[in-house]
Amino acid sequence: MLEITLVKSTIGYKPKAKLTVAALGLKKLNQSVIKSDTPQIRGMINKVNYLLKVTEVKK
Repeated sequence: MLEITLVKSTIGYKPKAKLTVAALGLKKLNQSVIKSDTPQIRGMINKVNYLLKVTEVKK
């Protein structure tokens, strides 16, 4: 499981980056979500890694 936190605003970035952040379920700054560690989620994280902080959590 991964804890994904939005640490930087999407203002000023490309619309695709904003859509990727929204698809991860993040709406507000410093909001965190817990997602399962799948290749699809990892790919989304890699696309917008400059906006996120990711930590592994034990289930």
